[in-house]
Amino acid sequence: MEFGKELGHIVGTGNEDGEDSNSRSGQKKTYHRHTNYQITQLERFFTECPHPDENQRRQLGLELGLDPKQVKFWFQNKRTQIKAQHERADNNVLRAENESIQCENIAIREALSNVICPSCGGPPFSDEDRQHSLERLQVENVHLREEHEKVSNLLAKYMGKPLPEIEKLVSTIPGSTDGSSFDILPSAVRSGPSSSTPNMEQEKMNQIKGITEMERGVMVETAALAMDELIKLLRIDEPLWTTASSSSVPTTDHGDGGRRTLHRDNYYKIFPQRDNINHHLPNPSSARFESSKHSGIVAMNAAQLVDIFLDSNKFVDLLPTIITKAKTIEEIEKGDLGNRHGALLLMYAQMHVLSPHVPQREISFLRLCQQIEVGIWVIADVSYKISKDNSSSSRCWKLPSGCIIEDMPNNGSSKVTWVEHVLVDDNVQTHRLYRDVVCINNTAYGAERWIVSLERMIERRTYCSKVIDHSNISGFHEFGGVISLAEGKKSITKLGHRMLKSFSGMLGMSGKMDFPHLSEVNNSGIRVSVRKGTAPSQPFGMIVSAATSLWLPLPPLTLFDFFTQHKSRLQWDVLSNGKQIHEIAHIPTGANPKNCISILRPFLPSDNNILMVQESYVDALGSFVIYAPIDVPTLNLAISGENISNVPILPSGIIICGDGRTHGIDPNVELASNSPNTTNASPSVVGSLLTVAFQILVSNPSSSKHHINMDSVATVNTLISSTVQKIKSALGCSTEQ
Repeated sequence: MEFGKELGHIVGTGNEDGEDSNSRSGQKKTYHRHTNYQITQLERFFTECPHPDENQRRQLGLELGLDPKQVKFWFQNKRTQIKAQHERADNNVLRAENESIQCENIAIREALSNVICPSCGGPPFSDEDRQHSLERLQVENVHLREEHEKVSNLLAKYMGKPLPEIEKLVSTIPGSTDGSSFDILPSAVRSGPSSSTPNMEQEKMNQIKGITEMERGVMVETAALAMDELIKLLRIDEPLWTTASSSSVPTTDHGDGGRRTLHRDNYYKIFPQRDNINHHLPNPSSARFESSKHSGIVAMNAAQLVDIFLDSNKFVDLLPTIITKAKTIEEIEKGDLGNRHGALLLMYAQMHVLSPHVPQREISFLRLCQQIEVGIWVIADVSYKISKDNSSSSRCWKLPSGCIIEDMPNNGSSKVTWVEHVLVDDNVQTHRLYRDVVCINNTAYGAERWIVSLERMIERRTYCSKVIDHSNISGFHEFGGVISLAEGKKSITKLGHRMLKSFSGMLGMSGKMDFPHLSEVNNSGIRVSVRKGTAPSQPFGMIVSAATSLWLPLPPLTLFDFFTQHKSRLQWDVLSNGKQIHEIAHIPTGANPKNCISILRPFLPSDNNILMVQESYVDALGSFVIYAPIDVPTLNLAISGENISNVPILPSGIIICGDGRTHGIDPNVELASNSPNTTNASPSVVGSLLTVAFQILVSNPSSSKHHINMDSVATVNTLISSTVQKIKSALGCSTEQ
């Protein structure tokens, strides 16, 4: 009888707990066969409860006429039977799977034994055939070396370089240590003799500057991939870009409705990682991605904008509020005449935020220009690692970024859409005051700042170009007819622009020095820099620059109005000695009447030979007030239209921007309840970041900055500290930030 059938009818009376059964030795075991009714009832109960407790077993025994131990043993045996059945079923399944895997293994082995070459369709190489192929390649390699020597001699003859220098150039090409690569050769030499001397001269220049044909090819490929990615970034919105519900700054009339950032997961789905673009990118734990997209209308046609972007001098001259330095390292491709289509440049740029608390960003990048349609250009930028170049202190890498420029019909304007996408490793270096602006809201270096600065600076340029015929400028007026000549107005506007560039460049604080024994400098948050003035537009000698930034619980426009009101100047300008000033000339530089250049004269009889030139600037992201003293003879030269570009000038000023926060007033700053200037400071108002900076000439050119008089540095520190305290007092801010 099978085990399963026997279980249903016979139950032994053995002891489950393993008790000693020696007393029963020699006796035959007794078996009790269950009835069909008992078995049916037990199985029915088993389906509901396979583990009955003692009370349930006792109750079943009473109902079925069985001993509780018989019930207990029956359930144990039933569970053992079910477990054995399941194990047999599992073994059968595993056995079937094993047989299937063995069949697949046999099929794969047969396929491998019959594999063919995908190139020629023949059978795989045997070891003997592989050895013959290797010997044939070695013979060909010897032949290529001989050909290489012949062509190298020919190249040396054409270019005037000895053979060792050619070999040195070849050895710099990756993968060409055996001298078997021909990528070093110009196309004219590879294709035979040619009368195209300019091509040969251009190739010679590339060789001299250390850019080989291999490197040029990598640059072209990298720029082309960046252009392809940028065009998609510009043309695709959702789901690639997400729009923030609200922006921390007001948008321009032609700008976007909200701040747009990349959806990182969707970006990686559309753009897989490319070695040409990302091979030089680090993966530090502190690095973060910054991405933004913004549009605007600028009062300049597309061709002029393209010409500016492809000229480093014009580029830094147009955007001094963003670019401190820019240079073209190498012109890889000139591009077509007229539209510059295909122009490729290797460039370097140094960017800054208008505060000494934020480190500058230095980037070496490729810039490619393409005209994709009539009246539409795309400028693509992507970082490119220069082996000789040291890594920048701010550690910033530009992923495919840039802009598309579209001519607007019939009005000489252009629509510019900007994409900025960078990887930054400066979380530790970002000052707490600017953490929201730089790291969170991304308004410091984002696309919106590029567009807003373009709009404002091109507007300024347009107004200054029309200053010759001031009747075309609405709101133009003068006080006392001080500036009567058009050339004089142009000279003053150029002076204002020079002040703007000088002031912006100074905030990078190059030549910063530490003065550990000057405790007030370190404790007050004031940055001091000492440099030697050598540029023609700066006075010769040692120049001390000092700057500080602080948070104020007032809107940016409220602060800008306060600093541009001439009547309130005596409340904060320590150089005014508490005396009122008088505006004697006013030249507008934009549609907003607050954008202007002013000539100010103090009401001090002893200072009637010193005037003040001031440029006021405001846009959607911030504002500044820059001023510099100027003597009357120099001003007379400017008003008469003379060139004063070499006249030394040291501007100082104030920069204002939003703090990027959304949680209202800083609880660490108290407001004076009796101050009339605190009406706009409610808990829902976002505060402002204020930067105050001074420049002072403290010694003659022969002095060394290491022997600079510490009293001069302390004087500058006292000057800026006093100015900050006066500003806080005038605005009703009682505690230091």
